Amino acid sequence: MDHKNVFAALQEVCSDVISALNGSHNSSNADATDRLLGVMRQIQEHGRAVEPLITGFTAVYHHYDLDAQTPGNGYRTLVKVVHSCIIHILQKARYIASNCTGAFFRMDHNMAEMDAYCSALCQLRALLYLAQVLLSDNAHGQLYSQEEGGLSERFEREYISMHKACFYGRCLGFQFSPSLRPFLQTVVISMVSFGENYKKQQTGLGIAALSFFTSGKYVVDPELRGTEFERITQNLDVQFWKTFWNLTETELLSSLTRITSTVVQVNVIFTIPAVSLSLPLASDPSFSVSMNPPVAHWGPGPVKVRLISHTLRQGQDSAELLALSRPEGPQLSLPGGFSRQTAPLSPCLLIHFHGGGFVAQTSKSHENYLKSWSKDLNVPILSVDYSLAPEAPFPRALEECFYAYCWALKNCHLLGSTAERVCLVGDSAGGNLCITVSMRAMSHGVRVPDGIVAAYPATLLTTDASPSRLLTLIDPLLPLSVLYKCIDAYAGESSHVTDKNTLVALGQDTVKLLTNFAQGATNWFQTLLDPKAAASSSPTTSSNGPLPSKSHSVEKPQEVKEYPDNFEPLRSRCLVDIRTPCTPIMKNPFVSPLLAPESLLKGLPPVHIVASALDALLDDSVMLAKKLRKMNQPVTLTVVEDLPHGFLSLLQLSKETQEASDICRNYLLIRGSRKGSIRQFRLGKVMMDHQCPRSSRDLNNNKVKLVLTGLKPDIYVKKR
Repeated sequence: MDHKNVFAALQEVCSDVISALNGSHNSSNADATDRLLGVMRQIQEHGRAVEPLITGFTAVYHHYDLDAQTPGNGYRTLVKVVHSCIIHILQKARYIASNCTGAFFRMDHNMAEMDAYCSALCQLRALLYLAQVLLSDNAHGQLYSQEEGGLSERFEREYISMHKACFYGRCLGFQFSPSLRPFLQTVVISMVSFGENYKKQQTGLGIAALSFFTSGKYVVDPELRGTEFERITQNLDVQFWKTFWNLTETELLSSLTRITSTVVQVNVIFTIPAVSLSLPLASDPSFSVSMNPPVAHWGPGPVKVRLISHTLRQGQDSAELLALSRPEGPQLSLPGGFSRQTAPLSPCLLIHFHGGGFVAQTSKSHENYLKSWSKDLNVPILSVDYSLAPEAPFPRALEECFYAYCWALKNCHLLGSTAERVCLVGDSAGGNLCITVSMRAMSHGVRVPDGIVAAYPATLLTTDASPSRLLTLIDPLLPLSVLYKCIDAYAGESSHVTDKNTLVALGQDTVKLLTNFAQGATNWFQTLLDPKAAASSSPTTSSNGPLPSKSHSVEKPQEVKEYPDNFEPLRSRCLVDIRTPCTPIMKNPFVSPLLAPESLLKGLPPVHIVASALDALLDDSVMLAKKLRKMNQPVTLTVVEDLPHGFLSLLQLSKETQEASDICRNYLLIRGSRKGSIRQFRLGKVMMDHQCPRSSRDLNNNKVKLVLTGLKPDIYVKKR
């Protein structure tokens, strides 16, 4: 629907509701009726103010796309989110106008619904004003504000005090696909319950896990859920997020997901020993280069990896590989229906780096889609379990991933592949590592991969504002405070101490969780029967809770002058405890590849980016694709609709997430062969020719490049 028609319909339906309410005379609901009338008039006011803003963005946002065939950037997304909010208001308002005089019409409930969306529209209006500042301050086509003291700092101040609870209560996930909203509700409820118990007793992880089943009060009271999410969750440290995200690593949850996942013949964890490797120099194979094991922060150490293969191939059952396997990890198994006969080596190899904000998860949380890809593509996949921040900040993860990549090239026969074609694939933080590992391979002079598939990658780990990053105000999975905590941890600024036995403790507490499940379920049903009692027992009655929807913070932040004189966004008394990362490491090109000079990006293999239109990191993908294309580097960008950050891990939840996973998989359909210095291959429907490094590369210049980027020069040895 055209945006002019949308706003015209909004004004009309609000007038219809006002007329219908004025024509009804129900004294028992007079107070709720008056409040609903006030809400409808406020919606009309917001609609009149927002329409010219949307008109302005619609006229120019196409200038910020990668190209005409790839519409997608943060300005488009803001317009889309506002439209989604108004569509929900239209649907609810039409229902109210038609049914408000009925005997079974619930005035209080419908008033609360409309008030929540009115609050959401008010806050989105504020984001549009901030986006206007970006639009006017930035250069043509530039999505990020990189000026010191610019909108980035002003947005942080606004984020600290702006009311956000409405986006986590009744309006939760309104911008996403309807099939994902129940999942998002489950995540937020469990997150709030987990956080409530985590704050009380940080070592009682079993009790925190049990709270997932005893959180009925957050099911029946959306306002309580929203205010608690804002008050509790956003102010917890990185260790909370690390622990919560790692719940997917427990045997209880992983065994449940394993039931519906693809069955594979090979799923084995092993450890790559910390020894020096010798690889041929890509520009002149008569020379070799010595690769040292990862050493950052605590010296040389092994790297843990997982090998997944739908078919048992030569080398995967070799004594040499099995000697490296971990006794506590899954072992080589042959499920029923599979043949014991080994298949020949595959010409392809996929190397995967998982997401998790650099602070959480392992390959175990990403097994579902990796197993599916291994079957569909008929290739082995090596997933790297790199060390996590804040205990292992940059560059430890990069060193381990690069070392695992080099080891895989040298020992591909153990992985069931000839490695004629090697592709790197990763999501979020893993997408960042795919790009930086390839940059490091070029800098060290070793073979670069044949392609990169990066799903919603984090390519700019700075605090710079962009239109898509304004979405961190409303995103239940990636709030700004969480994004900053992950950046802070990876950059090495965090000084927290983590219990290294977190996952062990969770596993031990699983028994307690199951023994108390019956009691928890009973409490949950009691909460459903008596929600008022649950609400009265909530800690939100403290003075630190959020203000009512129309109130403002006692400690009002510095005013953002870009707001009109007659407008101020809703404020919350629950100020976010946000620490702004501030370290030069964030601008290191191996941390933020978007900031890398052309000398480090020139020669990258074809990069295929799959981003989400509703992801706060969308502009990371758009700007990287623009930069690579400007350099004549092979790059594609696909923007999927209506999905959140991390959609690969939601593979089995909806048709939309399955289709998005298939897009990533199709880019991995590598075909072709290597001829001379030209690698000709097909990724999905894109045919490209990628020029390998020439044998005439100046080795001395390459060493200088390494010194300038802070990497150790390689040791080149002439082969005898």
